[in-house]
Amino acid sequence: MRVAVVGVSGAVGQEFLRVLQERAFPLDELVLFGSSRSAGKQYTFNGKTLTVKELKDNDDFKDIDIALTSAGGGTSKQFASTITRYGAVMIDNSSAFRMEEDVPLVVPEVNPGDLHHIPRNIVANPNCTTIQMVVCLKPIHDLSPIRRVHAATYQAASGAGAAAMAELEEQMRQIVAGDPVTVEKFQHQLALNLIPHVDVFTENGYTREEMKMYHESRKIMHTDIEVSSTCVRVPVLRNHSEAIWLETEEELDLERVRDRLTGAPGITLQDDPENLVYPMPLGSESRDDIFVGRLRKDLSNPKGIAFWCVGDQIKKGAALNAVQIAEYLVENGLV
Repeated sequence: MRVAVVGVSGAVGQEFLRVLQERAFPLDELVLFGSSRSAGKQYTFNGKTLTVKELKDNDDFKDIDIALTSAGGGTSKQFASTITRYGAVMIDNSSAFRMEEDVPLVVPEVNPGDLHHIPRNIVANPNCTTIQMVVCLKPIHDLSPIRRVHAATYQAASGAGAAAMAELEEQMRQIVAGDPVTVEKFQHQLALNLIPHVDVFTENGYTREEMKMYHESRKIMHTDIEVSSTCVRVPVLRNHSEAIWLETEEELDLERVRDRLTGAPGITLQDDPENLVYPMPLGSESRDDIFVGRLRKDLSNPKGIAFWCVGDQIKKGAALNAVQIAEYLVENGLV
């Protein structure tokens, strides 16, 4: 089993290395790829020093079985044929292929069966906010189909990459020192602020990030679920939070929902508000699960359920989900 990581120098690329090592992924060889700027850099994996190769249109992927890619949508589109030409399965973390009909969009806790048909040898990793939400929706949807969802996201700087995290840290230092605040990676100062603007605005007034949650959820869950969201960037380094309100076809007993969430894969219930126990970004960094709390009935709708969830955007929202896809492919003899 030969695995490639494309875009290894980025935040998600580095997380790929950590997750592959943590989970003892069954590989015989790991090959690292990056841009011309990253070529020649060295990283340690399982005690071995690996050198980054420059991503080029050549035969470097001839013996690769699985390629984990996180190098941006433009790069993914440009090199998809190079990566898959000889049979490698490309698990892509960009938005390049997510909504293409012949590319499965997969969250293993929700729709792993879609991996049994990969006509282009490309599997798309969903957007981080979508992954976090549908992992939580699936157990409830199994009790009664979900008709609609309203969501408000509280997205950490990590969602915009390593440079954005560094900018938030620098802004905090500048504020403490009384220096002018530098703004480059975000539309406005993020430190001590909230920015209700993630990705670009579309003609309907929603941002592209908000529309991803709408379209991707329908494709992953194979339903006509309606999702309306407001995505907000918050001054947190790592881990996204989401406030979710949903409506099911039938009224559900809250304890049935609680029991189903408690036993659901990829979820940890932290729901004891009387003792101040609920999910927060602090304390859930680098964890595999999505943490769910503040579970309650919607006061305005007898068929409504509300909850709060927190997940590591870089881990489960990106690298871990991709590695779990790879694990499923290996375990089921699909590569």
